[in-house]
Amino acid sequence: MPLIILALGIVFLFVLIVKFKLNGFLSLLLACFVIGYSEGLPVMKIITSVETGMGGTLGHLGMILGLGAIFGKLMADGGGAQVIAMTLIKKFGRKNVSWAVALTGFIIGITLFWEVSFVVLVPIIFTIVVAGGIPLLEAGIPMLAAISVAHCFLPPHPGPTAVAGIFGANVGLTMMYGIVIAIPTVIICGPLFYKLVKNNKVEIPKGLFVEKVFKDEELPGFGVSVFTALIPVMLIAISMIASFNIPKDTNVYTFFSFIGNTDIALFIAVFVSLYTFGLRRGKTIPELMKTAESSIKSIAMIFLIIGAGGAFKQVIIDSGIGNYVSTIMVGLPVSPYLLAWIITAVIRVAIGSSTVTLFTASGIVLPILQQTGANPELMVLAVSCGSIFFIPPADAAFWMVKEYFNLSLPQTFKIWVGMTSLIGLLGLAGVMALSLVV
Repeated sequence: MPLIILALGIVFLFVLIVKFKLNGFLSLLLACFVIGYSEGLPVMKIITSVETGMGGTLGHLGMILGLGAIFGKLMADGGGAQVIAMTLIKKFGRKNVSWAVALTGFIIGITLFWEVSFVVLVPIIFTIVVAGGIPLLEAGIPMLAAISVAHCFLPPHPGPTAVAGIFGANVGLTMMYGIVIAIPTVIICGPLFYKLVKNNKVEIPKGLFVEKVFKDEELPGFGVSVFTALIPVMLIAISMIASFNIPKDTNVYTFFSFIGNTDIALFIAVFVSLYTFGLRRGKTIPELMKTAESSIKSIAMIFLIIGAGGAFKQVIIDSGIGNYVSTIMVGLPVSPYLLAWIITAVIRVAIGSSTVTLFTASGIVLPILQQTGANPELMVLAVSCGSIFFIPPADAAFWMVKEYFNLSLPQTFKIWVGMTSLIGLLGLAGVMALSLVV
């Protein structure tokens, strides 16, 4: 019954947005109350869940989205995004831009959290689309596939790293196996997957990008532009390297941990971009602050919708659906890797939160790993790729992709959910194949 209620709740959400054209923020809040009440949560508990879910989601994403929007706007208005975009188009050619974007997204995605990779790359994607006359999804889908695969399969991302710790897996081996699976998955789910959905024509949302034609003398150099764009990547990478070589009880370790924090790395990048894309180009602080303010205005509704998605997730968790799913999945007579994937995927669809899914599934799968003697590194990857299968509306990424790429709800299910489901299935296939030889 809990799963039926959840399914009906998602249908209700779908009808509100598609049939009645209700704003996503209001639709999600209504769905929270309907699902929470139907699952037996006291009405005051539903309110608490909504507040907790919104606060928890925006507490994590608030600075990232805000700083990312400012960073991206400064990069776009300062000409940095145009320089990077035009160089990629020139070096790879118009026909190979999707491959260039996939490669760029994969490299950046290895070290950055998904949300940070997203907000750093979006302005470059928008500029490539406008400058090259390229369909938005032709550039967007390879980027989304690349950062999603990197986030899912490759340590040092927190998901696979945390699961590796729980399972006692070797992080280096996990990363090596993950790269073997990740490369073909990015190719299939990025440039090749676009060919299946290229008939979906979407435009850049109004307010998120304003085309500006720069004169050559107004443009920053390519080196400066790339350096500034990669500051978050470099700071996080430096911090990661330092964490393996510096004692944890020293001030030096604390310093590198601080600058390598995703929020702080973006914060530093914003101030560097104020100089490289602003003051260095002859702009004044008041002009740059107007740019910063306009960037926040453009994402205000996106901000609320993502927060409401977090509320939706929290209501599902507090209603006990995740625990219900767990109890009915254990004991199925299948391969331990397949069972780990199924348990994780079902919990993911039921709960929405990838973090909660990973820790819930890991606790359930750990005894299976111990009883069967399965390869712990492959079990990490089985759980990780199960966690990306069929990303539901309860996940903030669902709404980020929908709003930034101007997709309708049916298009989001077809393109974004379809792509992540394919990533999950190909990841499982890779794990099963590797299990035959390792």
